[in-house]
Amino acid sequence: MRKIIWIAHISLDGYVANKAGALDGFESGEDNLDFVAEICKEADTILSGRVTHELLHSFWPEAGDQPGATYAEKKYAGWYNAANKIIATRSPSQPCEGNLSFVDDNLSQYVRKVKSCKGSEIVIFGSPDIGNQLMEGNLIDVYWVFVNPVLFGEGIPLFKSGFCQRRLTLIETRRFANGEIALKYLAEK
Repeated sequence: MRKIIWIAHISLDGYVANKAGALDGFESGEDNLDFVAEICKEADTILSGRVTHELLHSFWPEAGDQPGATYAEKKYAGWYNAANKIIATRSPSQPCEGNLSFVDDNLSQYVRKVKSCKGSEIVIFGSPDIGNQLMEGNLIDVYWVFVNPVLFGEGIPLFKSGFCQRRLTLIETRRFANGEIALKYLAEK
């Protein structure tokens, strides 16, 4: 069975974005992107919400071809372009085609079906609404939480309040030059 890997960058106080929804409080780095690209090599599918998809898709399809693109940008862009993309949205803005498809209802049921199909792992980037829905159904297998050295004070939290308690096991950590720390947890089933 395929695994769901949730990758999320958060502030030290637990937010994936500031109050306005901006990610500009997170400092990027070549070593960070290279590391995420290594994690993604295990996956052939991206599951995201419409907003996250639009954010990723506004940059990555051509990023590897830009003058001055770094090794990590080329590596990640190549993976991104080849990956299947499942967009969870209430209002699909385009038809399903190529490696892009939409799901608009019963996300947990759809993901259970996709997990049982042939393929590599499935990655969720950010997308706290989707992550929390799947967490409620105990469908997330691996959590990669990248803790950034910034405090937002308020914003969009990674985890919503009121979810059922989950036990996780820390199996790996990684520190980056920008002060970010990546924590890999396995969900206890």
